[in-house]
Amino acid sequence: MLSAAVFLPLAGALLLAAWRSLGAGAARAVATLVAAAPLALLIAAWLAFDSTPDAPPFQLVEEAPWIPTLGVAWRLGADGIALPVAAMSALLFVAAVAWPTDTMGRARQYYAWFLFLEGVTLGVFLALDLLLFYVFFDLSLVGMYFLIGRWGHGDSRRAALKFFIYTLAGSLAMLLAILGLYLATEPLTFDMRAMIESQPLAGTGLHGSLVLLGFVAGFAIKTPLFPFHTWLPPAHVDAPAPASAILAGVLLKLGTFGLIRIPFSMMRDVFATWAFALGALAVVSILYGALVALGQGNMKRRIAYTSVNHMGYTVLGIAAAGAAVGSADARVLALTGATLEMIAHGLITGSLFLITGAFWQRAEEYDLDAYGGLARSTPRLALLATVAAFASLGLPALAGFVAEFHIFAGTFGVYPWLAAFGLVGIVITAALFLDMLQRLFFGALPERRAEFGDLSVRETTVLALLLLLVVVIGVYPRWLLTIVDAGARALIGG
Repeated sequence: MLSAAVFLPLAGALLLAAWRSLGAGAARAVATLVAAAPLALLIAAWLAFDSTPDAPPFQLVEEAPWIPTLGVAWRLGADGIALPVAAMSALLFVAAVAWPTDTMGRARQYYAWFLFLEGVTLGVFLALDLLLFYVFFDLSLVGMYFLIGRWGHGDSRRAALKFFIYTLAGSLAMLLAILGLYLATEPLTFDMRAMIESQPLAGTGLHGSLVLLGFVAGFAIKTPLFPFHTWLPPAHVDAPAPASAILAGVLLKLGTFGLIRIPFSMMRDVFATWAFALGALAVVSILYGALVALGQGNMKRRIAYTSVNHMGYTVLGIAAAGAAVGSADARVLALTGATLEMIAHGLITGSLFLITGAFWQRAEEYDLDAYGGLARSTPRLALLATVAAFASLGLPALAGFVAEFHIFAGTFGVYPWLAAFGLVGIVITAALFLDMLQRLFFGALPERRAEFGDLSVRETTVLALLLLLVVVIGVYPRWLLTIVDAGARALIGG
């Protein structure tokens, strides 16, 4: 089941690349159907997942030999953290593929790269082999590089190159860390389950700290955390809106998910030693991302910097969960919140970037001051943008609030001062989103925007489905908390 979720999009990408006679509309329809197949498989896997306390942490495991001399195998499986994050990612890929956009006469190739990217990112979330994880992690760079470079606007080629070089450098640091962790195992294996059980770098001092540094560097660039974030704004501004939605909603989660899956789980003692420092860096990212976002007049850059802010919340929760202080229950709350934040941020910020695509399609302009008064002429756009913005600033009854409440409740039980400083970021985030809504939708309507059209039926449907899930999680989160909490307790106990 999990292998099919990875292979079907890759097979679909090959099909689209080879089917030369396929028109643009047919290519989008085929890509949407193929992208939906992993979502259906992951929902079936979710229904089959056992969240009871006595159940094994990793389930639905599929394993086949690959490079036996190195202890490498095709190993896929899911726990209570990976499965919901993977399902959210699959849903966001369906939305991005279905979203109308200018494919510049290369529809087959455009949708093929999206399907390729879906296959490899799901592989990252579902991998239980460390080398397989790295292969999928690195391949994700390729798909996004071409989507930005070939279908972006502005200085998209430079933005794509900066994205690729930055994240490749982080991947190389991570590769060195993987080798350091692998060589410490006895017997040598890349099996993640064996590494989690054996904790091979416990008590190794400087060696363990250097390996942790390699992982944190690689994942901090991908997340991104301050000061490793500078590749993110140009990549977002120049990428097509659906690619921005995937970049923010899915690819950034490879960094935070990687922190949980590898150093947090496999190097508990070393991670606990440096947890406070990582939490402090997360607070800096929270405040920096919010303050810089507030100063942006470009709506896409503003939303891009809020990702630095929100991923800071996620890393703060991970750091608190991995600390050696505080109760186990508080740390479980923090890790549950970090996972919920990955899911909520993916749905909310993915929706926000699709909304920026609606502005670009109609006016080719991201400047907030170029708009105003659109609420009267575009009521559907105004309503959905308001819901997404309020969810991002953490309004109760929406998914962002549930996630952030868990993070701060858990962090206050571990690092109360870090939690207190981090709360300031929520106030700034509220200010920047309310300011954005006011400048876009209220006030006088510029004369040149008199013909600005509302969302189409397809655009409205895509956004409404994503934001409906945001509301459902905010109002009734129990169905999601059950599986996520089971995964967090399996890693921490309590």
